[in-house]
Amino acid sequence: MSSGGALREFLRQSMLARMGFVIACLMVIAAAFAPWIAPDNPASQNLAGRLEGPSLSHWMGTDELGRDILSRVVYGARVSLFVAVCVVVGCGVTGLTLGMLAGYHGGTLDRVVNLLLINAFLSFPGVLLAIAFAAFFGPGIGKVILALIITGWAGYARLARAQILKAKELEFVLAARSLGASHLRILLRHLLPNILQPVLIQATIGVAGAILAEATLSFLGLGVLAPLPSWGAMLNDARNHLFDAPHMVIFPALAVVLAVLAFNLLGDAWRDWLDPRTRSQMAALDQSR
Repeated sequence: MSSGGALREFLRQSMLARMGFVIACLMVIAAAFAPWIAPDNPASQNLAGRLEGPSLSHWMGTDELGRDILSRVVYGARVSLFVAVCVVVGCGVTGLTLGMLAGYHGGTLDRVVNLLLINAFLSFPGVLLAIAFAAFFGPGIGKVILALIITGWAGYARLARAQILKAKELEFVLAARSLGASHLRILLRHLLPNILQPVLIQATIGVAGAILAEATLSFLGLGVLAPLPSWGAMLNDARNHLFDAPHMVIFPALAVVLAVLAFNLLGDAWRDWLDPRTRSQMAALDQSR
């Protein structure tokens, strides 16, 4: 099946899959073409027009410094996506490497990685651990990414280790080992392609978690530094104007909710689509209609 046909089949499976795909695509477009989509400079101040409500000149109103909220929401999508992609890639590479090595070699390495590292990191609430590391490193987009990678790799490592423990005893791996294939070749050519599906599903849902974590850290003043727009920082700025300018809260909060919802829907739909049992049930349901 071609990639276009696979995408059409994936989107046809449910309304939620189509909804998540559309919202995610709109977010990616907003992030990629922010300078052309945003009607104003997100850092441009106009104190004479501060706290204006939504109007034809400012579709989402202005904040306490007279900055256009629509422009800041659009540029905030770029910040959130950049942080989320970097965090997911960093967590995925780190977690896959440690989890695959621990599951494949076993022994002392497995006990150290699984018992001391993975379980130790997973025993703490992720957000609290991220806040602690972010407070230690200080604010800044690079430091936020580093803090979230440190606190988020363990979930990928546990998943990769479990998949490797199951896959390394299969016949094709034993055949490759008997033919003299090196450990590196077995890991990269035989095991890695067969464990990527659940890892990619977790990465899709992990994008939503990273967006929410970045917004949380920025809301607490531990994330992106001004004047770079961030949805969490915009919500922090709106705390003192919750009643006299509620639009300052509504639109950034709606952006966070839609972004997190979109990637969660995509992850759930992708998991259902990749599961043969669920796909057969969906196909039978479609034929019965």
